[in-house]
Amino acid sequence: MSNSGHEPTASTQLTDLARRVIALLPEHGRILVGIAGSPGAGKTTLAMQVAATVNDLLGSTEVAVHLPMDGFHLANATLDRLGRHDRKGAIDTFDGWGFIALLRRLITEYDHTVYAPSFNRHVDEGIAAEIAVLPSARVVMVEGNYLLADSEPWIQISSLLAESWFCETSERERLRRLVDRHERHGRTPEAALAWAESVDGKNAELIEATRPRATRTISGQ
Repeated sequence: MSNSGHEPTASTQLTDLARRVIALLPEHGRILVGIAGSPGAGKTTLAMQVAATVNDLLGSTEVAVHLPMDGFHLANATLDRLGRHDRKGAIDTFDGWGFIALLRRLITEYDHTVYAPSFNRHVDEGIAAEIAVLPSARVVMVEGNYLLADSEPWIQISSLLAESWFCETSERERLRRLVDRHERHGRTPEAALAWAESVDGKNAELIEATRPRATRTISGQ
């Protein structure tokens, strides 16, 4: 983000990113900015912070909103039926077509509120219609693992984004975050590490390969 030879501070990076988003805004309409990255890279935090900073710069709480892809996890009962619950988070454990349908709606429907699902880690399920994208929202910060994947239907996402960012964090820090996350949501330290290294690790291999398709790479700290 900087050519001075010094790493920018987190607050400086956020301000620069928010200003970049604002510069992308057309005179009318709404844009989607995508943040992809591996599990534990910091996508959610970055998307929320950039949205908040855009709102601060524009003096409103309603211009930018954060939208996670995780709301489109298949339900646990569906994963059980399909035999995929033991690798939840893999690309085929999401409703990709439903996610893309929502993104298309967000681009074209501004005269009414569009509702989107969130994901609750405490119950490990999506929560329908918890996120309200108001008509006043001009920016949707979309984040998720597979925004840049080149298989159907995911390959359709790039054309819907004003820009795509890849959130990059060291392998060591990602693993630390993932183990902590899994422990906080009920796994033993051993089970948390095993999931982070196996399931999350395998997904990360696919996700890291999508990095060259991003408009730019952003530090997840």
